[in-house]
Amino acid sequence: MSDLITQAQAAATQANWSAVALLLHRFLVEAEPNAAQASSSQLLNLAIQVLQAGDFQEQWEVAKVFPLIGQPAIAPLMTLLEDDTAELEARWFAARILGNLNDPVAIIALVNQLQTSEDEDLSQMVAEALANLGTPAIAALTHLLDAPDTRQFAVQALAQIRQVETVSPLLSVAQDENPAVRAIAIEALSSFHDPRISDVLVAAVTDPVAAVRKVAIASLGARTDLGQRPDLVNVLADQLWDINLSVCQQAALTLGKLKQDEAVPLLFRALVAQTPLPLQLDLVRALSWIGTRPALESLQSCLQVYPASLSLPIYQEILLMLGRWETAELKAIAAQILANTLTSGSAIILESALRRTLATALGELKHPATLEPLIQLLADADAGVRLHAIAALRALNPTTVYTYLEELQSRPNLPEHLRAGIDIAFNEWKTELSL
Repeated sequence: MSDLITQAQAAATQANWSAVALLLHRFLVEAEPNAAQASSSQLLNLAIQVLQAGDFQEQWEVAKVFPLIGQPAIAPLMTLLEDDTAELEARWFAARILGNLNDPVAIIALVNQLQTSEDEDLSQMVAEALANLGTPAIAALTHLLDAPDTRQFAVQALAQIRQVETVSPLLSVAQDENPAVRAIAIEALSSFHDPRISDVLVAAVTDPVAAVRKVAIASLGARTDLGQRPDLVNVLADQLWDINLSVCQQAALTLGKLKQDEAVPLLFRALVAQTPLPLQLDLVRALSWIGTRPALESLQSCLQVYPASLSLPIYQEILLMLGRWETAELKAIAAQILANTLTSGSAIILESALRRTLATALGELKHPATLEPLIQLLADADAGVRLHAIAALRALNPTTVYTYLEELQSRPNLPEHLRAGIDIAFNEWKTELSL
């Protein structure tokens, strides 16, 4: 077996790190335990060289060697981890390997490093390594929450473990004076269904720091079990008018995810109140996510007052969202709304960009009621609108539509501009359908 180590040493002199990793792994798999223990110093020296000088794939392969060596690997790995002259990737691998060893000595070494390190990158690596250790590291990390210098990294590690044992320590810092700690704890707590958590999330919606408010609001949206909490819409209502735009946007999206009709008038009022464009886009999406008849009618109301206070991108978004309605009953109503918009004489149809979007929305619904309005769009003066209509018609049922267009084209009184549009559609489809 010593021949394998000799070959590995020779490969190292030639910087053939892939061969070194392969030979070391083979030796440890095939060697007797006593032989491996006797050669551990040589093995570790070669393995560390691969971590320091190899590429990512070679580092990945040699990482499999260290768990086979066991506890003797901890000291050289810690030395590499603490070496600020080493490549960051090599130090990351050292931390990762330590986190996978699942050894009490490794836990102690990592905790000590987290307590003493002044290097933020290094502390982050150590926190990730402790998180990889999972449940065995929870007690040590909980202890580190007591010290302000290590609290943020400790809560980051606890947040990644996602075991029920982390709930109590995370709750203990959910109102920490450091907003970064609060945000991390709140986001992590949202993954658990502990009865103590919902009140913490609701309280954080009014946190003085915008980043914490946003995390809390997003966390409420991720908790589908809270969707029927009667006061939740009211809790989020004021955040639609928050001084921080990203908080307003997150409040809109969360209200959409809750799918409660009580949120519809709140979202609609914010939508037509000349709020910033990014927020208006999210308000439209939120209404579409609610997916109910009142939500559908609120978007219809916006179309009926075009151009009103909304900009063209908002009307485009409304049309697209109507095209993505899901329930069968409301899908038919959405199709009728789009069709009526086309024939209403509204100023909305004067915009070619909106007519293109309307064609796309009609196609996405894949509803029989969209056939006639799409055929009307084949006669549009704008070439882009015609192409969008053709693509939408193909989304319905290409063969059926093709047959129907043939029947239309045979009519002697067909308007010429529509006949020209049908000709273009035929040219687009002939090859594909072999008709």
